[in-house]
Amino acid sequence: MNKDKIIQLAQDVIETELQAIEALRTRIDTAFVKACQYMLNCKGRIVVTGMGKSGHIGGKIAATLASTGSPAFFVHPGEASHGDLGMITSRDVVLSISNSGETDELLTILPLIKRLDVPLIALTGNPDSRLARAADAHIDISVAKEACPLGLAPTASTTATLVMGDALAVSLLESRGFTKDDFARSHPAGRLGKRLLLRIKDIMHCGDALPFVRQEAMLRDALVEMTQKGLGMTTIVDSEHKLIGIFTDGDLRRVLDHGMIDVNNAPIREYMTSPCLAITADKLAAEALTIMDHKKVNALPVVDAAQAVIGALNMHDLLRAGVV
Repeated sequence: MNKDKIIQLAQDVIETELQAIEALRTRIDTAFVKACQYMLNCKGRIVVTGMGKSGHIGGKIAATLASTGSPAFFVHPGEASHGDLGMITSRDVVLSISNSGETDELLTILPLIKRLDVPLIALTGNPDSRLARAADAHIDISVAKEACPLGLAPTASTTATLVMGDALAVSLLESRGFTKDDFARSHPAGRLGKRLLLRIKDIMHCGDALPFVRQEAMLRDALVEMTQKGLGMTTIVDSEHKLIGIFTDGDLRRVLDHGMIDVNNAPIREYMTSPCLAITADKLAAEALTIMDHKKVNALPVVDAAQAVIGALNMHDLLRAGVV
């Protein structure tokens, strides 16, 4: 095995595929815009179909479309001619992928798609193919050569198809005014969804789990509250439950560094951190993480509009929620 030859072959593959992608720039034309218009005006779903490697790419394109605001799913063309064609309705748009434009399984169902009178968008590497000629909008995804040294395995052509699919999906995303919140709603289980959807009110400790002591309390009272609530901190509030300050494990270590203190007679107001950082319940949990990271703190009180303490959270809450 020749190390230098392997490196050169890998670099050649990347260079070939880069050239294939670069060639797509000139293909973003009126046909591309027309394809986008068909998909934007679609009242049903975008049905993506393709055979072999084009099918694998088609599945990814369908998933990208669906996750970015354009309802879509993949139909295998071989299965379509055995019943799955019933999944396509007159309200849909069909996006058909074939590098040759002459794939038998696609041509078999072509008359039935035309009979449904649904818009047909074709991505092919052959503008003179039967599939391209039958399409209402044809996008050229041809490549000068495959990255495979034999010129046989779909490599550069599948990469070009994938990139063109992404170009369609992102163009539709922007045209629909698709937002981060929209994206998060379709990804609720992932970390990204949690960062974009989860709010402080969803994870904060409140009610009996909220640690607080009055500003007249002694240091001992604060330590008892911290131990019972287990958040490594307690808030200090006034008679109207408004936030006065915070006392944390870090504050306790600093107190101990100053020597022995009579915790029964040491007023908490002399050792608390005041004023202190706080956050409101409507903020995103990710915003709390940003504050904690930047300010090097591990806990935050949660307050309402009147600065009354209504909750608390720490870094462990963000970890458990999958925000970190």
